[in-house]
Amino acid sequence: MLFFSFPFSDIIYATDDSPGRNGVSFLSFDQSEIIGFEGDCKEISIDEFLNKPILTADFSTILPHFEQETESSYTQKLTNVIAFIRENRLKKLVISRRKSVDFNDAQVNLSQTFLNLKTAYPNAFVYVFLKDGKCWIGAFSELLGKFNKNTAEFETMALAGTIPVNEEWTRKEIEEQKPVAEYILNILKQYSSTVRVSSTADHLSGNIKHLRTDFKAEIKAEDLENIIAELHPTPAVCGIPKEICTKAIAAFEDHPRKFYAGYIKVETDESVQYFVNLRCAEFFQNAALVYVGGGITAESSPQKEWRETELKSEAIIKNLSFI
Repeated sequence: MLFFSFPFSDIIYATDDSPGRNGVSFLSFDQSEIIGFEGDCKEISIDEFLNKPILTADFSTILPHFEQETESSYTQKLTNVIAFIRENRLKKLVISRRKSVDFNDAQVNLSQTFLNLKTAYPNAFVYVFLKDGKCWIGAFSELLGKFNKNTAEFETMALAGTIPVNEEWTRKEIEEQKPVAEYILNILKQYSSTVRVSSTADHLSGNIKHLRTDFKAEIKAEDLENIIAELHPTPAVCGIPKEICTKAIAAFEDHPRKFYAGYIKVETDESVQYFVNLRCAEFFQNAALVYVGGGITAESSPQKEWRETELKSEAIIKNLSFI
């Protein structure tokens, strides 16, 4: 079962399981795993959605003993990461962590949690799926790419830098977002001579905000998957340069990212859209694992980065609903 909603839309969609037509795919960060949902995207009412069995889904998988990463262990790790960044003169390296939420014998209400996320993050792509014993939910607004089949226009964005909504930008966040925008621009220029770039502005996401730059370009349909392959993983979820940062992530992170920081492909008759899978959680019978991360630079403060990931985790945790 899969249910989702596009940014700035009140409509909830489900796939109709008709084989060989359009559909939705979830690709893991390292692209080693794909979960697909075939069929056209069918609009359903709120009542239909609330009456689906996913409302009271009973997961067979139990999260085994999970050792929570402490603030001291995380900040020590980031101290080592910053030393690595300086030694290798990296512009940015993205490091993630997981935070567990124990259900304390309660039963999670996935449908209401989904609706809570829609209300809290109207500009986000919101989804919940349950398939083959795996259950994930997420809400985030970073667009990896959108291709209009009728006009051949491609859109994407550079979204990076994170601070609470009431704070002012510092050089650290500005310097973190800049290489993301440069990276995307350089890729698009290889496929189009009509790249248009917006000014950089605030992008609100609940209790935090990011810096955002939009890009538009006319491309050839046959180049679409190549562009996505070059964009993913973007510096916003990996770092720069991609090859070194991918290896560093494997070395510094003691957990698989799975679908966190991967992407979601949604195809309809009119368009193909790709959403980065951030602000997401993996659900088990007894708990949820919330995945969060942050862009680390030579100027990062480990303590501030810890607070940033705590703020990001609230996107899911504050919207959990139980029966």
